[in-house]
Amino acid sequence: MQTNEKNLEQEVNQQMRIILKGTAQLIGEEDLRTKLALSIRTGIPLTVKLGLDPSAPDIHLGHTVVLRKLKQLQDLGHHIVIIIGDFTGRIGDPTGKSKGRRALSDREILVNAQTYQEQVFRVLDKAKTEIRYNGEWLELLNLEEIIRLASTTTVARMLERDDFQNRYTHNTPIGLHEFLYPLMQAYDSVAISADLELGGTDQTFNILMGRTLQKSLGKVPQAALFMPLLEGLDGVEKMSKSLGNYIGVQEDASVMFKKVMEVPDSLIIRYFELATDILPDELDKVKASLANGANPKDCKLLLARTITSLYHTPQETAAAEEFFRQAFTNREIPQEVPSLPLPQNINTLQETIPFLVKGGYAASNNEFRRLLTQGGISINGQKTASLHTPIKIGDVIKIGKKTFVKLDRTTA
Repeated sequence: MQTNEKNLEQEVNQQMRIILKGTAQLIGEEDLRTKLALSIRTGIPLTVKLGLDPSAPDIHLGHTVVLRKLKQLQDLGHHIVIIIGDFTGRIGDPTGKSKGRRALSDREILVNAQTYQEQVFRVLDKAKTEIRYNGEWLELLNLEEIIRLASTTTVARMLERDDFQNRYTHNTPIGLHEFLYPLMQAYDSVAISADLELGGTDQTFNILMGRTLQKSLGKVPQAALFMPLLEGLDGVEKMSKSLGNYIGVQEDASVMFKKVMEVPDSLIIRYFELATDILPDELDKVKASLANGANPKDCKLLLARTITSLYHTPQETAAAEEFFRQAFTNREIPQEVPSLPLPQNINTLQETIPFLVKGGYAASNNEFRRLLTQGGISINGQKTASLHTPIKIGDVIKIGKKTFVKLDRTTA
């Protein structure tokens, strides 16, 4: 019996190491340990919840931090439930801005929900993931039940939420319906009997509200796991498309590999922790290697291989690494260059810019123009400083130090 208990404790500790890797905060650790022990004894997986507001972002690595943690929990055998907020989306999530977020229409919600699922399954195993819509249970609540739920919290508690507090302090209107949003989202945890809920640090209030509501209704409270925000390629601001410091999960393998190689040395370990599924023991080896004087570039090559292989085939990842070596290490035009399809009527460098930005080859229109004035744009190995430079099919454009793209025509 002692041996069994010892083995149980070891397994709980091993799962906890994986769960806690790279996290910002865990609330309810003892609750989670108890739940894990029961799960191991009975063979019944934990129910792990992630709520998504269907506003359809374009996914980049910053968005996948929570998804990668869910994947690790999935690999441990636990049951992942993604809740699409179709009902709460019609309320409109309160924001930290001067007014609440616009409520979505039914059509917008359906379209965005489909987009979410396509993006989520680039990380999670579709066959092992349950998708639910919170309208399933929230639409069934009558007024009496809603009032009873509202009685479990207070206005003072709601005003602890930062955005509500700021708006109240500055005399900015707060709609009464906005108080219902975190309460309804919390009820999702009751409806599916969540054991653990994940979210970013910006979702702390809503997730803890779920824990509070479960307690109020006599249920075992969920643990709450918060993931940090991932810094972008500038190493300072959080990853964002608007800042141009992002790595998109749908970008070409060579673009993704090259961007990972631009991650600041100081963030190598953080990217391993948050953007990959590396196990704690393997991560310890990378940390030890860097501490013992290993060249950060070698560790970054491993990081680039690891991240790129999560979203591309082994063949595409190998080709992306060879492309990088030719383009950056050997300072030559690589043999295999990704193609950029252009419409028939595009004939000058200036006209290619929107397509380069959309394809992820240039951060923005302004950034491309800045590089052009600084001599950072070449066509077929020849630098150019004019937006009016003629282009033709087959030309290879080099943008900055490491980005190459070959012009092609669309088939349409």
